[in-house]
Amino acid sequence: MQERALKNGKIHFIWNSVTEEVLGGEAVEGVKIKDINTNAVQTIPCSGFFVAIGHQPNTKIFEGQIKLDPNGYILTDGRTRTNIPGVFACGDVMDSRYRQAITAAGTGCMAAIEAEQYLESLNHH
Repeated sequence: MQERALKNGKIHFIWNSVTEEVLGGEAVEGVKIKDINTNAVQTIPCSGFFVAIGHQPNTKIFEGQIKLDPNGYILTDGRTRTNIPGVFACGDVMDSRYRQAITAAGTGCMAAIEAEQYLESLNHH
């Protein structure tokens, strides 16, 4: 997918930048970005906006507590359960392949069901 996007003349990549502001009212009219190397700010007129946030999961807070893979994704047993009983992971922090909203929603539902079953099992002990 990356190779196709890079070859598409209609797609313009802006590297090493952060979004300062998406401009417009009910529709996107432009975006203000800042170059993280030079701090230069520029406004780009556009009618659509897609942010690629990278591939670093936001899991540093769990290091040394929950098992992570070498890339920082939380390891689960395929049912959203982590190595700690009662702690479940879903969405982008455990899914290194798809990392999209539908995966987060689906695994979020899975984690909720697992958490419910876990809590129910505590009541029976």
